[in-house]
Amino acid sequence: MSAELLVLLIVVCTALAFDFTNGFHDTANAMATSIATGALRPRTAVLLSGALNLLGAFLSVAVAATVAEGIVDLSEVSGRALLDIVFAGLVGGILWNLFTWLLGLPSSSSHALFGGLIGSTIAALGWHGVIWTAGSKGVLAKIIVPALLSPVVAALVAAIASWVVYRITQRSNEKSVSRGFRYGQIGTASLVSLAHGTNDAQKTMGIIFLALIAHGSAKATDQIPLWVIVACAIAMAAGTCLGGWRIIRTLGKGLVDIAPPQGFAAESTSAAIILTSAHFGLPLSTTQVVTGSILGSGLGRPGAEVRWGVLGRMVVAWVLTLPLAGLVGALCWAILHGVGGTAGILVVLALLIAMSALIWFRSKRAVVNSHNVTDDWDGAGPGTPETPAHHHAARRTDDNVGIG
Repeated sequence: MSAELLVLLIVVCTALAFDFTNGFHDTANAMATSIATGALRPRTAVLLSGALNLLGAFLSVAVAATVAEGIVDLSEVSGRALLDIVFAGLVGGILWNLFTWLLGLPSSSSHALFGGLIGSTIAALGWHGVIWTAGSKGVLAKIIVPALLSPVVAALVAAIASWVVYRITQRSNEKSVSRGFRYGQIGTASLVSLAHGTNDAQKTMGIIFLALIAHGSAKATDQIPLWVIVACAIAMAAGTCLGGWRIIRTLGKGLVDIAPPQGFAAESTSAAIILTSAHFGLPLSTTQVVTGSILGSGLGRPGAEVRWGVLGRMVVAWVLTLPLAGLVGALCWAILHGVGGTAGILVVLALLIAMSALIWFRSKRAVVNSHNVTDDWDGAGPGTPETPAHHHAARRTDDNVGIG
């Protein structure tokens, strides 16, 4: 095997590893509200979400094309140099995903990926290597503006939807209403999972396609290869099926106390916005859309409590994601470039494995799993997702072998 082919293989495998972390990091986007209201059992929810993420990844490649063509100026770099940039950016995205998962923070996997890629590009080429503005393309139009608008729009729509739902059902029997909306949530949560697959899985497809262009195995005008679509769909579905219980707990129990009508309104809003963005090729942060929808459902429900402190910590994580993932991506490129050659790739890969293992073992100090994910929120923030009262007992369950 040639050195160039080995590097391409490492980059593709690292991209699929990112896709896997994206899966368990973002399971909460689709299923947190349904798990919180009891519409679906936790294990059933994540398995259903995984299957629908798999299906959704095959529905469109518009977002993948945006990622492949809309961030790095391909006229500035090609070949091995581009592979190094892509690899360093992926490492930045993976480590930020794992760190925020450890803290139980529903930050954006999309922005972690983009941030890592932007950081490594700036380190390698300077600021001009990034496509900042280019009409309807570029970082500003495709990433920054949607990031600012999507949670606000989602919150407004979900607030109106929740208010309407409670207005219509205010004279109905509360138990019957809750039961009916729980059944409805099965459908809306499934739609969010399908929408998530159409948006998030494609980001990794775009990154792998970028690597293939760099290696010379594809041209920028080619179609995304079928094997890339299949591999990314499977990787994300596998990660989703493990369940990201820490983030599910924060979104489902920490932000607002969710009743079935709220959950239905929030999920319907999220699915509509995410599917629309996928159609137009906008790589939205599904995390921000879903968080905005959940917040709006709380604002639209009479008497509901919104935990603004929890929201504040989420917003801080959103703001820091792009720059800090970018910083990690830049540092990884510097290490890779400093060591040089294939050895540089292997050194950064070893650092990625070591840091991932460290975060994994740190998470075992306080386990959150399917048995305690719906326990009452006791006032602790996302940084301490282990707050369920019986988390010590949960350590003895079989679920401890899964993603917490």
